[in-house]
Amino acid sequence: MNRQRPHTTVVLAMTADGKISDRHKTAARFGSQQDKDHLESQIALVDGVLFGAETLRAYGTTLSIKNPDLLAQRQTRSQPSQPVQIVCSASGRLDPQFPFFSQPVPRWLLTTDKGADQWRSQKSAGFEKVIQIESPESAINWEHAFNKLGELGIKKLAVLGGGTLISSLLEADCIDEIWLTICPFLVGGTMAPTPVEGEGFTLAKAKSLQLISVERREQEIFLHYQGSHSK
Repeated sequence: MNRQRPHTTVVLAMTADGKISDRHKTAARFGSQQDKDHLESQIALVDGVLFGAETLRAYGTTLSIKNPDLLAQRQTRSQPSQPVQIVCSASGRLDPQFPFFSQPVPRWLLTTDKGADQWRSQKSAGFEKVIQIESPESAINWEHAFNKLGELGIKKLAVLGGGTLISSLLEADCIDEIWLTICPFLVGGTMAPTPVEGEGFTLAKAKSLQLISVERREQEIFLHYQGSHSK
């Protein structure tokens, strides 16, 4: 496995029945303040935050670090105050009017040649860097993409969704750790997205995990897993 790529941690909150949103793909804000604080603390550890276009469309914004203690810790580690926010979109079709583009955070776009064409005349819209990953298909080649991120100085990466992106990263063996917060809600429905979407894996090829820790905080449970290839 190529260790030039970033050490990658997925951070997600899901309902007790394993949903990360409802059937309308509404922005999932069912986590408590403790879950939000946990997410912010994980983001504060990394150089970059990766999320898919559907996640951006659902929220319109990204979570920036505001906790003074976390900002001070980043300064002590000689890190910029905010990690790079990296949007993954093969098509590049994103609305430049999203509030995300006016947030005081560095923004990169990870895309294909076709997706980069969408932004050649829109540099002022807010992407400091457009990373083109050459691929014979419309999908992003994740081995190439993560090697490129490593070359650009992203040593630690947090992935915030969605399920299709996480499925692709699992298939490419690009995920080292997973944090899952289980929240006390039930959503149900076959159309509600889960942490891992895509075509899925057969039982014979299921991705195994090693449980590192379990913590209960009031009504939520925080699970920390390590990927089997990271042992």
